[in-house]
Amino acid sequence: MKRQYFGTDGIRGRVGEDPITPERVLKLGWAAGRVLLGQGDDRGCVLIGKDTRVSGYLLESALEAGLSAAGADIRLIGPMPTPGVAYLTRTSRAQAGIVISASHNPYEDNGIKFFSSQGTKLADEIECAIEAMMRKPMRTVTSAELGKARRFADAPGRYIEFCKSAFPYRLDLEGLKIVVDCAHGAAYQIAPHVFGELGAEVVAIANAPDGFNINRECGSTYPQTLRQAVLAHQADIGIALDGDGDRVILVDHRGELIDGDRILYIIASHRQRSAIPVAGVVGTLMSNVGLEQALKRAEIPFQRAAVGDRYVMAMLAQAGWDLGGEASGHVICLDKSTTGDGIIAALQVLAAVRESGRTLAELASGMQIFPQTIVNVTLARGLSALDVVKAPQVVSVLRDVERELGDGGRVVLRPSGTEPVVRVMVEAADVGTVARLSEYLAAAVTEAAAGAAVA
Repeated sequence: MKRQYFGTDGIRGRVGEDPITPERVLKLGWAAGRVLLGQGDDRGCVLIGKDTRVSGYLLESALEAGLSAAGADIRLIGPMPTPGVAYLTRTSRAQAGIVISASHNPYEDNGIKFFSSQGTKLADEIECAIEAMMRKPMRTVTSAELGKARRFADAPGRYIEFCKSAFPYRLDLEGLKIVVDCAHGAAYQIAPHVFGELGAEVVAIANAPDGFNINRECGSTYPQTLRQAVLAHQADIGIALDGDGDRVILVDHRGELIDGDRILYIIASHRQRSAIPVAGVVGTLMSNVGLEQALKRAEIPFQRAAVGDRYVMAMLAQAGWDLGGEASGHVICLDKSTTGDGIIAALQVLAAVRESGRTLAELASGMQIFPQTIVNVTLARGLSALDVVKAPQVVSVLRDVERELGDGGRVVLRPSGTEPVVRVMVEAADVGTVARLSEYLAAAVTEAAAGAAVA
């Protein structure tokens, strides 16, 4: 069944525009309550967490009302990283968890993500069932059956302790100065405590959310701020999370960026050197070929999934592997958590730094990065990114680029699953070739989008 609202990472859009409106989210809460309660034998409890966007208050209230009308009890967590909601859903035996967040998007956007009682993303058939329920008339249960809401008072402390438990108990972070960029997001109260309580000297930045500054010139999508802070404070490592805390990008002591691909390489290669079995690593179509080659030298199998942590997770489950992720900083360590977790991933890298006695820069040096350019072509709202990608002039230019690259590079053209954007990625050994071909293809996409908008 084709889904109308759910994308690759829940439901997302501009606040005030369908589907992120109070009316639609109220109906979504009711429909989710009806479907999710049908998965268990009792009335069930649903957790709701959020990031720091001002619209979170509005959407939280709408979801709460809808769930209550369906007869579901609610526990309100407040600001909490997405992986923290997944963890608390599983360990508190809740029927489901909901996160109100648009992740790395600007504050004007928001979204709704769901987790199962096991702390994993909902199966496709459950999302389809929720959408089918949304098409039915909304009927409220009797007053005696209405769901009740209460606060989850000790949620931050429980998640902090969980994160710390993912770091080897025999190690600490004493003597390390770490800059932590919280993106003015959901991890602003959590992340500095985790690294500080493990012994690091923590310099917290972008940790004063006001409802509007989430991801603004900070966080994993704007690492320039972290780089400057690491150099200014002469820190050993910089850690940048995104607005909902499921992505992480690192910076070494020289100010050099360590993206998700290199994080995967560091974790996998360190585990192998430590005699911890690494069955394989899952990346995506956008993963740098340097990761593939470095893992091949280390005799670690590598597979590529479609872009999106949901597809990485599916391939990990199919292969029976534990480690996967994306260059954007979504890193999944299934032996530590049920979903991508920026803090957990950073702790795995810090464990490698501590156990090896090497710097972050030294650990990352074993992987060569091939020049890669990603150009994001933003579309007018209402345009179909898929239609733009399939436009004849775009297809023709794409074939030209593929012929020129041959076996010496890669090109990926894809619609974003979370934004009205077409992503153009070109990768090759020569920087000039990468820049020229990416601009050539991006121009074709821009022209096709302009033509579609006029039509």
